[in-house]
Amino acid sequence: MGGLSLPHLLKAERQSGVGSSNKAIIMIYLPGGPPHQDMYDIKTEAPSEIRGEFKPIKTNVPGIQICEHLPLLAKMTDKLVLLRTIVGAKNSHSSHQCMTGRLKDNPPPGGWPEIGSVISKLEGPTHPAVPPYVNLTPPMRHPPYNFGHPSFLGAAHTPFRPAGESINDMMLQDISLERLRDRRSLLKSFDRFRRDADQSRLMEGLDAFNEQAFDVLTSSRLLEALDLEKEDPRIRKRYGEGTAQHQGDAAPRLMGQFLLARRLVEAGVRCVTVSFSFWDFHGANFKRARENLPPFDQGVSALVEDIHQRGLDKDVTVIVWGEFGRTPKINKGGGRDHWPQVSCGLLAGGGMRTGQAIGITNRLGEEPKERPVHFQEVFATLYHNLGIDANKTQLTDFADRPHYLVDDHQPLPEVS
Repeated sequence: MGGLSLPHLLKAERQSGVGSSNKAIIMIYLPGGPPHQDMYDIKTEAPSEIRGEFKPIKTNVPGIQICEHLPLLAKMTDKLVLLRTIVGAKNSHSSHQCMTGRLKDNPPPGGWPEIGSVISKLEGPTHPAVPPYVNLTPPMRHPPYNFGHPSFLGAAHTPFRPAGESINDMMLQDISLERLRDRRSLLKSFDRFRRDADQSRLMEGLDAFNEQAFDVLTSSRLLEALDLEKEDPRIRKRYGEGTAQHQGDAAPRLMGQFLLARRLVEAGVRCVTVSFSFWDFHGANFKRARENLPPFDQGVSALVEDIHQRGLDKDVTVIVWGEFGRTPKINKGGGRDHWPQVSCGLLAGGGMRTGQAIGITNRLGEEPKERPVHFQEVFATLYHNLGIDANKTQLTDFADRPHYLVDDHQPLPEVS
């Protein structure tokens, strides 16, 4: 079938009444759980076995300090929202909660869908040749880190993955457009049969998906967005290069992913997900943090700077986080272990009121002292920035039972 295997990888449904909004989300997942007290919440007054080796530095917002190894972010903290008291996490090395806002406990039939799939379902594509949800993450060796599951929304809302085989499947490979149209007609009939025969709703939307797959194959729009050679060399240098080598059992430190994310939302993608490096520092926490924080600082600061310079800061929301925090007490191996009681995150763009840190942990960084921020509050905020009321919008699972996008959590009032 040559290039026509794209319909099994890029699954997007074209809906009637699709909005013209170009609002988007870029989610940067830090697999393994980053150390909150070594990034945005350094405890200078804590004992040495908790405080660690890093010193805080001033930011460009009076009264806010962050780690000395994040100097570029410190210079643009006025464009950031630091979340220091995220709660509601589960002690599980999995991307599920960061991607869905939900725990895995008692899922509905079909499972909870990821935010990108929800956006695909509710908003559809902004352009026929551009999928609404793109996952830039290459496969990771620890399976629960991986994501890209539409769950009860069905196969039509699976993300497009350029890091997989789909980039090659986008090539016509010597097939003429006339022959492509013939095969398109055949595939359309075949997939309609599969959809009608399927009782699980997993095939729902594949006719519309094949339509978009054809649009992608015959358009250069997505391929151009994925081609970093078309970017200004000065901007590419600002982002850096990183390494394609996987870190631990998680993701590479690919700096180009941050730039690709900006190019994709600019091309009309509504949700882009990125995984960056490996943050499960059970041993040698400070050595590993010294290796990871500088490229993290460079990539995220370049992305935030870029969306502001290109006038995207009102429409594009950036969220950066991992599945949980790390233990306040440093273990015998110089590492920090799992700590779901509190974790951290970073928000930018989205037309939000930035230049603030939300939440205060206690002296040892063990738990929130003021203003705990629940995972679902962050999700409600992300949806709000897209113009979606998460407390009024419902989606139905495989058993036709309705579910709100979040459960009784409102958007962060501090950023509105």
